[in-house]
Amino acid sequence: MSKYLIILFTLCSFLGMGQGSFAPNADTQGTTAIHKDSSVFVSWANTCVTQRGPQDIAVSGSPLVTAGDDYMATDKSGVNGVVSLGDGGSAILTFAQPIYDGPGWDFAVFENSFSNDFLELAFVEVSSDGVNFVRFNSTSEVQTTSQVDGFGSTDPTEINNLAGKYRAQYGTPFDLNELSGISGLDIQNITHIKVVDVVGSIDELYATFDSFGNKINDPYPTDFASGGFDLDAVGVINEIPLSLEMNTSSFKMFPNPATETLVIQKEGSFEVEVFNLSGMIIVTSKYQDIAVLNVSELARGVYFVKIDGLIQKLVVN
Repeated sequence: MSKYLIILFTLCSFLGMGQGSFAPNADTQGTTAIHKDSSVFVSWANTCVTQRGPQDIAVSGSPLVTAGDDYMATDKSGVNGVVSLGDGGSAILTFAQPIYDGPGWDFAVFENSFSNDFLELAFVEVSSDGVNFVRFNSTSEVQTTSQVDGFGSTDPTEINNLAGKYRAQYGTPFDLNELSGISGLDIQNITHIKVVDVVGSIDELYATFDSFGNKINDPYPTDFASGGFDLDAVGVINEIPLSLEMNTSSFKMFPNPATETLVIQKEGSFEVEVFNLSGMIIVTSKYQDIAVLNVSELARGVYFVKIDGLIQKLVVN
């Protein structure tokens, strides 16, 4: 191979990787995109309520977007269609069982982009009570000197923690551990996810900003019935099993979350089983009045403690 072909090949590979600081598109090594058919998904959102935004937020009296129905954002990606949010519109999704912070990614949001670089973006927020929502930190390195037009292109390597980073059938993943320690949010019991359309205008009057105060420049205007972020689905990776019923009325268990030791108090003799989310028993033993368990060697995550038939969730940090 000539040195000129080597240089050309190297240049093309470099351009394919993008110029930004973050993961590349779904077809490139190093991507974080997760295909809808991946075995990591254990369930999908089962309800969705949208609040539609206008087709063009800068136009007085602009009609709201109308494409799609709320149910279309439920079930597996690619099954029901999509629902469009419009400029600044939002959707709140709920699930059959809560999502918890497990190893790696915990859920992924799907949009319906037709290409790797036509990216309509959205913020992602989570809640453990359906009232108070916390937004994931996001970053946009996209230039803000010229507007990305309604069918313009964006380099996914310049986008982080914004839904819509990847094309249709590939979800943008999120890790709840990034939100650990925030007051009022239980990352081991997420019940609601909110998706909020990014208004991609770089006009100061209408712009939306990332977590560092940068304007987010994405296709604008999208002044048609299907404008804004098109929500396809939300897939769950780490879900608390349906069959476990929590009941702690007859014993005390602390601290929870635990790091070094776990103390269980219960009058009389009792049996303790600790098992993981796959049902594998980690600990089994009998105690009298009090049990002190060493959990320091357990991997961080969610476990369940069974005490004489009663089950309690345990978080190990």
